[in-house]
Amino acid sequence: MSGPVRVVIVDDDALVRAGLTMMLDGTGGITVVGEAGDGAAVPGLLDRHGVDVVLMDLRMPGVDGIAATRRVRARPHPPEVIVLTTFDADEHVIRALRAGASGFLLKDTPPGRIVEAIRQVHSGDPFLSPAVTRRLMARVVADDGAYERARAALGRLTPREYEVAAAVAAGKPNAEIGATLGMTLATVKAHLSHIFVKLDVDNRTQIAMLAHDAGLV
Repeated sequence: MSGPVRVVIVDDDALVRAGLTMMLDGTGGITVVGEAGDGAAVPGLLDRHGVDVVLMDLRMPGVDGIAATRRVRARPHPPEVIVLTTFDADEHVIRALRAGASGFLLKDTPPGRIVEAIRQVHSGDPFLSPAVTRRLMARVVADDGAYERARAALGRLTPREYEVAAAVAAGKPNAEIGATLGMTLATVKAHLSHIFVKLDVDNRTQIAMLAHDAGLV
């Protein structure tokens, strides 16, 4: 898609919104098209503006970030969602990832990394802060039957699709997956489309979470 990446900021702290807006609007290739202080206002913003990425706080009055993320990702052709939080090992972050967020960042993340995250998720790759991801994954406690359900879901994949899913779970971008597995970029994308349908997921982060439940990562 040509043109700047269009971003909406959702946070109940007006100072946070103002700081992020000032920082992002001063960055080439990114423009803030809307702000909201509550998740309830997000659908209206998405209806009024073409939005590529939503920066979503988790803890807000009214509709919180988890519920708002789920609603955003349930829309046709939804924007990507990056969760912004002060809680690096909060169970709500895991729930947000399962709701469809493409990644998460701490609010004290340097501006350059926030810009990098926005561009990366807009290009189709998740952005999960490595140190935070390791702690989150270490703390994930699968619910009863999650392991069996995850293994059964992955069992629906062909051997080649399974290899692609494992590479996605390892955090590899499409180009690297293609180079490693000897596929063209178009073939990788075709396999991913089939994987999304078979696993009933809509982004790469959910593939990684499913792989974690299955004990692959």
